[in-house]
Amino acid sequence: MNFTTRNRRSRYAPFSRNLVREVDLRPQDFIYPVFVQEEEGQTPIDMLPGIKRYGGTALLDHIREAHARGIQAIALFPEVPADRKTETCAEALNPDNLVCRSLGEIKAAVPDMGLICDVALDPYNPTGQDGFLGDDGTVENDQTVEALVRQALVQVAAGADVVAPSDMMDGRVAAIRSALEENGYERTLILSYAAKYASALYGPFRQAIGSSGVLVGEK
Repeated sequence: MNFTTRNRRSRYAPFSRNLVREVDLRPQDFIYPVFVQEEEGQTPIDMLPGIKRYGGTALLDHIREAHARGIQAIALFPEVPADRKTETCAEALNPDNLVCRSLGEIKAAVPDMGLICDVALDPYNPTGQDGFLGDDGTVENDQTVEALVRQALVQVAAGADVVAPSDMMDGRVAAIRSALEENGYERTLILSYAAKYASALYGPFRQAIGSSGVLVGEK
């Protein structure tokens, strides 16, 4: 049978059961955002004091430390080099991209860590938009959803336990859920954003993923 509503999937893994438990706050109740880079080592992010990007062995050491402190789930955000940003966002669909390689390495180093991936095209898009722009400058919703579905499948194949579409395209959660079911990933969770608003926090985040100053139009 092909069910789109499977409440048992949120109870399958220890990290996801712990995330939805009540009521006290503990390290296992939090999702830790981690910014990853191609280069070995760590790089400070100017607009996020105390926060760094990590790559190579420094990334794995950082994840091990977080896990030792009680963190059971992390969300990965890549800094994509400018020469890999294209209008087709092909790097987002590359099974050997930075996020996918990081997923495999982290899963091998810290098997019990829950791995969450952002599903959106803005890190890979020279326009800084979450979707493809049409000739009139507006985002092409349905074309973008097709790419987001493929991106999610690539991430899950690489080791993601949860996909988190942050793009705000209409219909993308249902489309991703259907594709996951059809491809045998019925245990994969979807962490959906309910709404996004203009915020001063987006400036530091865009610097962290390397897309500062490139946004075309408004989101």
